[in-house]
Amino acid sequence: MSSTSFAVFGHPISHSLSPRIHQAFAQQFGIELTYRTIDAAPEDFDTAVRRFFDDGGHGANVTLPHKAAAFALADERSDAAHRSGTANVLTRLPDGRLAAHNTDGAGMVRDMTERHGVDLRGHNTLLLGAGGAGQGVAWRLLDAGVDTLTIVNRSPQAADVLADAIGEPGRAHTRYWADLDDIGSYDLIVNATSAGVLGASLQLPFSLVGSRALCYDLSYGNAAQSFLAWAKTAGARYAFDGLGMLVETAADAFELWHDKRPDTDPVYRMLRGPDA
Repeated sequence: MSSTSFAVFGHPISHSLSPRIHQAFAQQFGIELTYRTIDAAPEDFDTAVRRFFDDGGHGANVTLPHKAAAFALADERSDAAHRSGTANVLTRLPDGRLAAHNTDGAGMVRDMTERHGVDLRGHNTLLLGAGGAGQGVAWRLLDAGVDTLTIVNRSPQAADVLADAIGEPGRAHTRYWADLDDIGSYDLIVNATSAGVLGASLQLPFSLVGSRALCYDLSYGNAAQSFLAWAKTAGARYAFDGLGMLVETAADAFELWHDKRPDTDPVYRMLRGPDA
């Protein structure tokens, strides 16, 4: 296998657009590479990753449910990975060790602020989900200047762990999922749950959506449709899926691997199609 071999690991993963994105980026620079999807069940993830890199793989993207496992597997970790305790990028170092990065938060904020033109400063924010995706974006939301971050997760313990790790009780705190009917409204709601990917519905109250609210789903395509439909019905001013975030995080990984920064806008428009 060539040293220009790349992959994305997930479970499920057949829906992933990452191969198309990285091939489009590579064409901008005349780079030849192979990029494939690898479906690995949680119990097989470590073995599958090590086999990929032992066979000459150079870099891998990682999506649910493996981001915490990718962080644990790595030998070196970026600051963003350290803060979140998760990784969505693994890179083989020259000595064979693996380096972990987390580009989720940076990609999401860049999509919101640069592509969609939203100023995040001062927002009262509701983060739905405290798993790998939620952990990856929480700090970046605070860095971007949101006023408060309320974290809600089906398992309260996971939300508490994330809030404690952030360590800013005046800005980041938790509430129980059962309290969603009574916790008021927010002007930024980020869906970081895996419900859409797994085909489940969140059944959220409309009262969460404040006037002129932005609702953002980290998923894209069909996985985001239920949340976006809820947001629009509830009167949100903006409702975006995470396609732009996916492209931006892929660009960060591409730059790590090739030391070249791709132009994301034409790739986003290609994937979005007539709706771009």
